[in-house]
Amino acid sequence: MIQLLAVLNGILITTMTMMNGELASHIGNYHATVFIHLSGLTLITLFYVIQRNKFKKENKKVPLYLYLGGTIGVLTVVFNNLSTMYLGITITLGISLFAQTTTSLIIDHYGFLGSIKHPFNKHKLIGLGSILLGIFAMFL
Repeated sequence: MIQLLAVLNGILITTMTMMNGELASHIGNYHATVFIHLSGLTLITLFYVIQRNKFKKENKKVPLYLYLGGTIGVLTVVFNNLSTMYLGITITLGISLFAQTTTSLIIDHYGFLGSIKHPFNKHKLIGLGSILLGIFAMFL
């Protein structure tokens, strides 16, 4: 079941990137980024109000760097918008997939940011090479 959520996430990321890039091409990248995040804030606020009692409220200390995900999210939207306008959705997401996979392999291998270590192996290198080959093929 959780794999289906990952598939749905991939579909949503592609759709979101395309829509965000189109919006940015019409009203400008920074204006689009503000509206994109305001619409997201509106949706999560609605979810929060409806399911207020189901949200976890733990009193343990959280490292400050974990609150920077929103900042990274804003940069992701800005960079995706620009890339999509100039490269198109397929090349943008292909290159993004390669960068995400490479970064996740490094994080997994070393256990960065408090993650569980998952050592690198040659099978992962084959997968990474396949993604890179696919990106080159799309440029032809």
